[in-house]
Amino acid sequence: PVFAGMNGSAIENFSCVIYNVSLMNCTWQAGRNAPEDTQYFLYWQYSRYDDAMECELYIKDENGRNMGCRFKNVTTEPENAYFMVNGSSKKSQIQFYDKYIQLYEIEILTPPLNVTVKCTRGSSCIITWQPPLTNHVKNRKCFEYEIRIKNK
Repeated sequence: PVFAGMNGSAIENFSCVIYNVSLMNCTWQAGRNAPEDTQYFLYWQYSRYDDAMECELYIKDENGRNMGCRFKNVTTEPENAYFMVNGSSKKSQIQFYDKYIQLYEIEILTPPLNVTVKCTRGSSCIITWQPPLTNHVKNRKCFEYEIRIKNK
């Protein structure tokens, strides 16, 4: 495909992370060859049949340029979301950047809940917990845990 705009003007190092169950941050860097007056705009949609939504809360750099976005109430259903960042400048056309992201792959899970430790006078202990909060894992068997005992 032919992309309109100056080479190197599209954003770089785009990444997103979901945290605290339903919050998402996406960040990027300005294109190496983007003019100084370039402003970027992020749009995303859950599927190609949904309307594209523009970022409501941009993260700006010291020059007022949009360099990221904060989202609230994000769900990971459906799992695959489409992101597009385009730019505008008075000096030249800016290439757009787009990417599909599997939302469940970028979620930072909260720690397990209600961790309890019950030890007997002997040398055995029973450690129990509940799975972390998440909005995408439906099956508890999907979780793997690692226990590190520092002092006994």
